[in-house]
Amino acid sequence: MPPRHLRTHPFGFRICDRAPRMKRLAAALIAVPGLMPSISNAQLSGAAAEPQQIDVPWGLRLAPQIEEHPLAPGSAPSTFVLGDQASGTADRDMAAKGAAEVRRGVSVVKGDALHYDQDTDMADAYGHVRISTNGAVFYGPEAHMQVESSQGFMPVPKYHFTTRGGSGSAKEVKLLDSERSVFTDATYTACQCETRPAWYIRGSKFEFDTGQDEGVARNGVLFFQGVPIFASPWLSFPLSNERKSGLLPPTFSFGSTNGFDFSQPYYFNIAPNRDLTVTGRYIERRGVQLQQQFRYLSPSYSGTFYTDYLPNDAAAHRNRYAIFWQHNQNLGNGFGFYVNYNKVSDINYPYQLGSAGNQYTVGAQLVYAQEAGFTYNSGPWSVLLREQHWLSFDPGATPYGREPQLNVKYTRYNVGGFDFGAEADATRFTIPVSNSTQGDRFAFNPYVSYGIYAPGYFIVPKVQAHVAAYNLTNIGTDVPAGEPKNFTEAVPTYSFDSGLIFERSVRLFGGDYIQTLEPRLYYVYSPYRNQNRAPLFDTAPIDFGLAEMFMPNTFVGNDRVADANRVTTALTTRFIDAATGDERARFVIAQQYNFVNQRVLVSTTNVQPGTKGSNVIAGGSLKIGAGFSTQAAVQYNAEQSQFVQAITGFGFSPADRKVINMSYQYTRADLALNNNEPINQLLISGEWPITRRIFAVGRIEYDLADKRVVDGLVGFQYDADCWGFGIGLQRYVNGITASGVPSSGTRVLAQLTLKGLSHVDNGLTAAFRAGVEGYQPPPPPAPPLSRFSDYE
Repeated sequence: MPPRHLRTHPFGFRICDRAPRMKRLAAALIAVPGLMPSISNAQLSGAAAEPQQIDVPWGLRLAPQIEEHPLAPGSAPSTFVLGDQASGTADRDMAAKGAAEVRRGVSVVKGDALHYDQDTDMADAYGHVRISTNGAVFYGPEAHMQVESSQGFMPVPKYHFTTRGGSGSAKEVKLLDSERSVFTDATYTACQCETRPAWYIRGSKFEFDTGQDEGVARNGVLFFQGVPIFASPWLSFPLSNERKSGLLPPTFSFGSTNGFDFSQPYYFNIAPNRDLTVTGRYIERRGVQLQQQFRYLSPSYSGTFYTDYLPNDAAAHRNRYAIFWQHNQNLGNGFGFYVNYNKVSDINYPYQLGSAGNQYTVGAQLVYAQEAGFTYNSGPWSVLLREQHWLSFDPGATPYGREPQLNVKYTRYNVGGFDFGAEADATRFTIPVSNSTQGDRFAFNPYVSYGIYAPGYFIVPKVQAHVAAYNLTNIGTDVPAGEPKNFTEAVPTYSFDSGLIFERSVRLFGGDYIQTLEPRLYYVYSPYRNQNRAPLFDTAPIDFGLAEMFMPNTFVGNDRVADANRVTTALTTRFIDAATGDERARFVIAQQYNFVNQRVLVSTTNVQPGTKGSNVIAGGSLKIGAGFSTQAAVQYNAEQSQFVQAITGFGFSPADRKVINMSYQYTRADLALNNNEPINQLLISGEWPITRRIFAVGRIEYDLADKRVVDGLVGFQYDADCWGFGIGLQRYVNGITASGVPSSGTRVLAQLTLKGLSHVDNGLTAAFRAGVEGYQPPPPPAPPLSRFSDYE
């Protein structure tokens, strides 16, 4: 290789020449006196000049040449002109040919030939021109640009936003500055492909602002697979995944209840901590509905306000609406305030029109909370003062309101080995049901326990008391006649909890494990107190399960304390992977034994015969291999020799977006169940890839006794590089019949996602997520690597 010869240009430029066959023959530096620093100020020195390690010692290192170093205040960047051939006049202009380029700051202009005028800072480039400035690259046959201000124009350009991923072409582009540009007769897409993108926008004029992360198309038409699917005289869209005001993609579905259902949302990005979504919804069989959702967030408060309104429902022949408001306020110093208000126009609103409100199920009915309150939490103290009301369309299922309630809790742990605390609750209970018991109740529940814990055992004796004083304003039919309105109940409870923990090392199936053997003994005693005169304001029986077997009271709430003289025994064994600590298997068996029959009940009617023995609970869980787990549990009544409950199932998930779940549930008929009918159901759900891009998702819950599908969902999702499509067929509950039995409906949901433009879930992804445990939606598009991925 011939040596390079350094010579000085007669007009002051330093030019590097070498043989013509070399790609680079000349380089020149223009230093504007007083404005442009010498080249030495642009070089790295010291630690910054050393490669920066980003991996293990023998791994990759980050080259310091691609780091950006801001200029010192008051200084200006140097201008570089390079080319195979260069000529010019000192302090005036410079011409370069053959791989020519001009560099200044973050702006680069390249071409086969160019001319740079120092006085005007204008660069004129011709032939295979490429402009790079502040994360945007433009390609074209020629360009004319002021380098420092990034102002200029380029005919028939192609462009690409390197930090955001958008690209397209145009008839002409005008560069207004380093962030703003205007395109004429242009296209835009976020698909990372050079030809035939899956979707693109064509418009007569585009205005881009990378600083505001905004693009606006005039007379824009959205094309998908070459077919126009949407048009608007003004179309605004974000240039990245950041929030942006504008139209969101429409959603639609078909259903047996509503027919064709189409929604068009518009998003208002009011501020970084506030936004508003307004949606116009056309329902074929009902009419036009207006929806709005307002969200707000601040360091001291947050909330969501949501409303629906459907005037003159064509099917129901009335106005229908929904209002949901959730607000949380931090008042400082441990104080807080909240609002949870939910209201719908009728009982079938959530089934037929859908809602995202805070609804609860009581029996077969939905009820809505309407409450507000103050809270205080500091150290051992916890205080709640609230006003609570319930909206229900079935008086028999309406819970009691708390108007108001004051609840104070105090808890201390390990004070000289003792744990102690108390709960005080004063509540006025009201209910909008005639001939119902109402009034005030004050409850006080203190306790103290002393725990002895050691590596191989624990012993916890505990003493607690329950005191409830009532001042009833009305006595209904749920309380025996002739009972007083003012009375007090007091019940003490003594419990003793103990357990042992044994461990040993075992080797099973070629692996090392730690096996535990954990016997546990729990005894509880509460004397009998006749509590039939106390109403049931907030009390109900608890479900019978393993955790409930070690609870002193078989009721939740403050109106009943069960008399008890019983002992619970349990034996648990676990197998723990000695290397990772992962629990691979667990087996447990437990039984309660009642020395006396329980006499305190929630009702004096339909009393079941008492037994001294109790149901036996046995269960186990296993983790086998990669991603496979199974579990089973049974509840057996030994005295009556019959199974009460049984549930078994397994889950298999060997990798992301691969999951299969199956479970079977059986519950014997009981008076506590609706219509005294048993539960005998099979549930299967899963997500599994059919091809690299197509995933099947489904869920079916089948009643083996009635031979019918309780609810089901089956669908597919297609995930491409810059778009996705999903479709699902869903069977769902859509109302309550005149006899109070839920009725079912069917609908088809379809969802098209244009990645890089916008994403709205019309209920399909939410239905998949709710129906399939372990479901994972398609991943978002990968962000661009960086502006240095194709370093200029």
